[in-house]
Amino acid sequence: MGDNYFNDETYKGVDYSKKYIIKGEYDTCIFVNCNFSNTHTSNIQFIDCEFVNCNFSNTIVKNTAFKNVRFEECKLMGVKFNECDPFLLSFQFNKCQLNVASFYQLKLQNTIFMSCNLSEVDFTEVNLSNAVIDNCDLKLAIFDQTNIENANFRTSYNFEINPTENKMKNAKFSKSNVIGLLKKFNIIIE
Repeated sequence: MGDNYFNDETYKGVDYSKKYIIKGEYDTCIFVNCNFSNTHTSNIQFIDCEFVNCNFSNTIVKNTAFKNVRFEECKLMGVKFNECDPFLLSFQFNKCQLNVASFYQLKLQNTIFMSCNLSEVDFTEVNLSNAVIDNCDLKLAIFDQTNIENANFRTSYNFEINPTENKMKNAKFSKSNVIGLLKKFNIIIE
């Protein structure tokens, strides 16, 4: 990883798709309006960092550490989070586009997704227990052997979750969105 350590820095408008990001540890840094699309952030550590209005579409995050990281109004389309460093993995997403992202087999207990587009996201074998998925579009999102125990889906929509293939004890849904739990059973509700 090297000896590069960056603390309490703010980066605004940097286009990392044209400028190489220095490998190292970024601690308590803020990235605003930065473009990471199609770049390699492999083996970089982001600790207590915040990304605001950044583009991470198709960014390669192999062995990237995200420890207590917040994404605000970011594009993270197609990101394979399942390849990042799982040690102390912790992040939250607010008003982000995560279409076609993959969280395969990650431990995301207590993760917060607020007002996000999670269309076609892969949550296969993910531990989402105690997560909050608030006002999110989950169209064609994949839930297979997923643990959503105690998770809150009350205000989310367009999801299809098969109760027989996922752990769901005490998961929270609203009466208006519960149809997404019954679709697999071909039940007619009038």
